[in-house]
Amino acid sequence: MDPQIISWIVSLIAGSAGGNVVGALLKDRNLGPMLNTVLGAAGGGLGGKILPMLIPALGSLVGGTDSLAGTGGLSVIVGALLPLIVGYLKKPATA
Repeated sequence: MDPQIISWIVSLIAGSAGGNVVGALLKDRNLGPMLNTVLGAAGGGLGGKILPMLIPALGSLVGGTDSLAGTGGLSVIVGALLPLIVGYLKKPATA
């Protein structure tokens, strides 16, 4: 299988996991499992594959575009941030 396809799959799965972890940890900002997964996968794809291409220093920080661990780690972080940001914009804080 092509290494680029494997890298994209890792990015999408890691981002989905990050989105669901944030949803589980922050119950008051949870968007639901489906939206957390979709936003996490979108963030993971963006964070793991596109951001290192746009910001070369970020790509070298995570070990280049060939490093699955770096790509996965960055995907988890950005995959968690996207549902978190949307959750804060969409839902008001509960007392």
